[in-house]
Amino acid sequence: MPENEELIYKVENGVATVSLNRPHRKNALSISLVNKLADTWDAIDKDDGVKVVVLTSTDCGVFCAGMDLKEAAEIKETTGDDVLSKLKDPFHQRMRDLTKPVIAAMTGHLMAGGMMLSLNSDLRVGMTGTRVGITEAKIGRGSPWAVPLIGMLPQPLIMELVLTGEQLPIERFYDVGFINYLEETPDAVRTQAYRLAGIIRDNAPLSVMAAKASVMKTMSLGCDAGLMEAQRLHKVVYASEDGIEGPKSFAEKRKPVWKGR
Repeated sequence: MPENEELIYKVENGVATVSLNRPHRKNALSISLVNKLADTWDAIDKDDGVKVVVLTSTDCGVFCAGMDLKEAAEIKETTGDDVLSKLKDPFHQRMRDLTKPVIAAMTGHLMAGGMMLSLNSDLRVGMTGTRVGITEAKIGRGSPWAVPLIGMLPQPLIMELVLTGEQLPIERFYDVGFINYLEETPDAVRTQAYRLAGIIRDNAPLSVMAAKASVMKTMSLGCDAGLMEAQRLHKVVYASEDGIEGPKSFAEKRKPVWKGR
């Protein structure tokens, strides 16, 4: 990866790769990096050629250390402003609202903002022996972005994360289903992530987007309202040309040709 670019973005065969590239700072989230991420999510949603995203980072033992605390302290000292006031999207809601699926390929420890990027992803591949933490309580910050974990992790585990600020073994998160796969090496983590990305890319795009939107809406609305919203979201799927192409290709024993309409 180019040493002078803190975010690397590329698209190949329908799969976008977003890479954090600040290994000298443990891939911490600087102001400029956070703002570039917000712009990148916008670009991905507008690009019909992108079907799925792999989010990863340069190997340094840490997937993402969270906020760049050194920069945050300097901003406060020189301007009197909190670093959040300098960010386009302080709590990364734009990533959470992305219509395309995101697979986090986490090749090291993740804490604070690194955990936030993880929970805002749709699938997660981690590395054995790494640790996970929401460390804000130890540095006087906060984690309002962690609220969606209520639907993703047992409450006692969430409480341990946000109250103690301790970093816990990633295996605990795999055991409760938060991590989809655990691999032994960084290369194996990325290989698994791209395997999943390839499967998703080859599926019917309208079905994939409606499926993601339905799950996300139900997390917010609850089961009954979510079911109604999911039915609404899938109307475009059933009425599409792809909705005919799928059964037709199955009957004709051939690979479907998706049009996304």
